[in-house]
Amino acid sequence: MHEYPITEQIVKIACRRAEEAGAKAVKAVRLVVGEQSGFIGESIAMYFDLIAKGTLCEGAEISFTPVRARLRCRSCGHLFYRESLYSFACPACGGPGGPTDEGKEFYIESIEIES
Repeated sequence: MHEYPITEQIVKIACRRAEEAGAKAVKAVRLVVGEQSGFIGESIAMYFDLIAKGTLCEGAEISFTPVRARLRCRSCGHLFYRESLYSFACPACGGPGGPTDEGKEFYIESIEIES
């Protein structure tokens, strides 16, 4: 449910950019969403269609570029992706992996408008 307010902001930003450019409509919005960002792309897409009704974003395509979370081994420093949902073990040395900033991304990558 926390995707609703962020989706409202995405629609506002896209509409504002389209208005500033004198565009007729927003054709597409592309987001980058890290798996550790706390946001679910499918929920954003559902809310986007509802919130965009009656705005310059109505009918726009929304798409997502996912970013996998990477861990850094606290023992050897190796960067790696988890092999399973519950595994945090480093594949190089078996040490414990800790979070990095990779996978926490959440931003608008691009807004395509119709002039």
